[in-house]
Amino acid sequence: MSSRSRRLQFDVFPLWQFLQDTFGFEQSFAVFGPYRGASIEPHVLDEHTIEVRMPLVLSNTNYVGAHFGGSLYSMCDPWFMALLIKHLGPDYMVWDKGAKIDFVQPGQGTVKAVFHIPAVELDEIREQLQKSKKLIRHYTVTVQGESGETVATVDKELYIRRLVTT
Repeated sequence: MSSRSRRLQFDVFPLWQFLQDTFGFEQSFAVFGPYRGASIEPHVLDEHTIEVRMPLVLSNTNYVGAHFGGSLYSMCDPWFMALLIKHLGPDYMVWDKGAKIDFVQPGQGTVKAVFHIPAVELDEIREQLQKSKKLIRHYTVTVQGESGETVATVDKELYIRRLVTT
């Protein structure tokens, strides 16, 4: 690094790093208290895709017997950020900037959401960050019921920044 370059600091929180080192990426989320309590089950389908399922159980049921909205959002919260951090590596910072959830219909039974960021998009992000030090990306995921019906849509706004600056 030149004398004019500097490295901003951004690391995975030590507890999360410990959980991932001890249990692996997928299991680190499975043992996370809020996920365990709401019966949220993440599954890594491939290096670019994570499917998250949540059965309807007492601990994630709302006042009228459907999925609690906070649990629906929680099952969707970290995945786009986690995929980007994992793939972009330590020279980039990824941070949630905003989020919105639209509840379409009550969730009954097991709901699922699939998070995918293709390799070509990761390349585009790296290329764009060669030209500017930061950018905002938008991602949307659909939470589906057992028959494929839309239960909710979650929009995430992520801030991505190069950490090495000149």
